[in-house]
Amino acid sequence: MLADADRSAASNGISKPYANGKSHQRLPASGATNGAHKNSTLNGSSKTRQPDTYFGHNREEVTRILIQALSDMGYHSAAESVSQESGFELESPTVAAFRNAILEGDWNEAEMLLFGAVTPGDRTSEGGNGLVLADGADRNLMRFWIRQQKFLELLEQRETGRALSVLRTELTPLYQDTQKLHFLSSLLMCQKTEDLKSKAEWDGVCGESRHILLSQLSKCISPSVMLPEHRLATLLRQVKASQIGACLWHTSAASPSLYSDHVCDQRLFPTETVIELDEHDDQVWQVAFSHDGTKLASCGKGKQVIIWDVPSFKPIHFLGDHDHGVGNVAWSWDDKMLVTCCWDRHARLWDVNTGACLKKLERFQEPVTSCVWATDNQTFVTGALDKNHSLVQWNLDGEKVYDWSSTHRVEDLAISPDGHWLVASSAGNHIYVYNFVSRELEYQMDLQVRLTSITISQNSRHLLVNHNNGVAHLIDLVLREPVQSYAGFTGGQWMIRSSFGGANESFVISGSEDGSINIWHKASAHLVEKLSGHIPGCNAVAWSPTDPCLFASCGDDGKIKIWSNKNWRRARQETGRNSNSSSR
Repeated sequence: MLADADRSAASNGISKPYANGKSHQRLPASGATNGAHKNSTLNGSSKTRQPDTYFGHNREEVTRILIQALSDMGYHSAAESVSQESGFELESPTVAAFRNAILEGDWNEAEMLLFGAVTPGDRTSEGGNGLVLADGADRNLMRFWIRQQKFLELLEQRETGRALSVLRTELTPLYQDTQKLHFLSSLLMCQKTEDLKSKAEWDGVCGESRHILLSQLSKCISPSVMLPEHRLATLLRQVKASQIGACLWHTSAASPSLYSDHVCDQRLFPTETVIELDEHDDQVWQVAFSHDGTKLASCGKGKQVIIWDVPSFKPIHFLGDHDHGVGNVAWSWDDKMLVTCCWDRHARLWDVNTGACLKKLERFQEPVTSCVWATDNQTFVTGALDKNHSLVQWNLDGEKVYDWSSTHRVEDLAISPDGHWLVASSAGNHIYVYNFVSRELEYQMDLQVRLTSITISQNSRHLLVNHNNGVAHLIDLVLREPVQSYAGFTGGQWMIRSSFGGANESFVISGSEDGSINIWHKASAHLVEKLSGHIPGCNAVAWSPTDPCLFASCGDDGKIKIWSNKNWRRARQETGRNSNSSSR
């Protein structure tokens, strides 16, 4: 578990990092500082001096990154050969010793080496041991992280007395955040190891906790002596992300090849209506794909919810039993259940496979507007215009698990895929951002303009907020500020839903009260397409999570339109012909 100020560096939907050079094997060290050139003679003869740059890049930096990459991939002999021939080392003995001390839990050794480290401005001082801190690094905070790991490991070993001593004599003098210290103190009350790990969001000494600690510490050490972990992989990932980000018509879910520059065929972009569905007998307010992309749910004013098969788009179930229009549907993460939120002031839980209603929740005082599922599929949260019970968590038996007792009326909800954030939008201008694990309100924002819908990106970092003034904003949940805006659609008094979509969620898509469908390039906010969708209004759009060339829209005309390209239409027709042939 990291200190609060550094949580974002180890989460945001990214897989947990491992330590730089995870293997305990290391290259032979000459005793020189990391990056220093070795003896430049080989077998008694001088080697030819290589240029200082490699196509404009620092040769030492390129070489050390290659040595690290070869080691990461298991090519240790090749890495050693490059080190020997180039004369550059991956890291000094001091850096290697610090790494091993962290990974082996030798906390006294780690702190001793950290004590001897110098800052960049003091690098020439006599007291330096070869470990150089990065600019702005806080040595005491680094020591706190190390001692925090020590404290947690002692608790895991049930050595409560020693853990208490570490908290009182080692952690408390270093850290002035009393709330953080109180939280660590509360961990002493955990009776089971599983409770400790769950509450601390920490996976134990046998997990990756030490590697995560080393990864965090490495960010505070100068890259000139300790390369950031997996540096070549990071650079390659950035190159791919940059090329994808520059592709205005990105439709490929596959990772781009490194052999050539990435470009997508504009003709594959979904701009054609390939299917039109008209089973609803009134306005359609929302469409939502299941997480596995094999089903589509739709709801609206006509009191029924339809579940469609994908890609045939034939109805599977008609979910009735609603006494009013249904404004929102929510798939469980395993796609086995569906919650419908109705204006008759009830939320209902459905079995997707059978179409049976499993539970009808107690009646609210005002309409139920929204729902999201916890990532364990065992509970879900409803939002309602009911001021007394506007935000409530329920189990599968329809029993209340938790009531936030919030006084704001909730019009829409979003939960992050990593289970950390729960965001509620009021029937006004505010968003309320909760830590779903602790259930505490972390912050709220007044966005000055009435909101219509919210959704969170797959990486759990960004919140997309739709406004009734025809502008959607992308908000960084960690930085707590808008980072991009999308304009061009028509807002109004009714709910218009927008969402992320396309390969790598490269696009933002929104309906509009003028009936159009607007698609922006997420990174640049460039309006890529403006399609004629539904008359008089397009209420919602949903992009398939598994097919980047497929999305659905719905509107006040009572229709659902499926959008793709000529290739998708041709493939579907071919599948239909083959199916007919086999049935004869």
